[in-house]
Amino acid sequence: MKKPFRLIPFLLLTLSCFFGFSQTQSNNPNQAYVFFLHNKFIEEHDLNEAHPEYGKAEYNEIINSFKADNFIVFSEKRKKNTNAARYAKKVVKQINKLIKEGVKPNKITVIGTSMGGYIAQYVSTYLANPEVNFVFIGSFRDIDIEEIPDINFCGNILTIYEKSDVLGVSAIKRKETSKLKVNHFKEIELNTGLKHGFLFKASDGWIVPCKKWANGNYELN
Repeated sequence: MKKPFRLIPFLLLTLSCFFGFSQTQSNNPNQAYVFFLHNKFIEEHDLNEAHPEYGKAEYNEIINSFKADNFIVFSEKRKKNTNAARYAKKVVKQINKLIKEGVKPNKITVIGTSMGGYIAQYVSTYLANPEVNFVFIGSFRDIDIEEIPDINFCGNILTIYEKSDVLGVSAIKRKETSKLKVNHFKEIELNTGLKHGFLFKASDGWIVPCKKWANGNYELN
């Protein structure tokens, strides 16, 4: 990319790790790592701007929720019009670096909401590591099978969607058409009535399952 990403001040330390993991990698072999990829609205607006229908995108609150449960979080505010596939390749490179440095793949979880979920799906495809965890949130439509045929799920896959959201539905069709190995697959349908706005909120309804999945609780007990 020609220009550097615009960083959020409170995440500067974490983001230095995004481009150089060795600075913050834990010596704890059980340490869990989360890559959080936000929605498109955050790409196009300042964090203090509210969506006209869904309200404020609670990006900082989401990040802090994962940090509060001792996850090491890698995230950044992407620049406008980020190419999903190209960005995914950068994330893959960073994940492979973590693994090379000794982090177990099943201690790494990529979580994406809306457009971030599509980036996460590309990460799953390009990384092709069945031990890494993924959570795709509000980021699949049936038409994607035809319009984005190059995505193949791989890994431990959790999808979360909202019953009232037309922009995100069950991704079972993608799982069935994927040619790579999926060790675990589970779906959660929420019923908040918030439509696509559900993923704007730092809500336990989707964050708690993400944390369980990232900790290897594939039954979500």
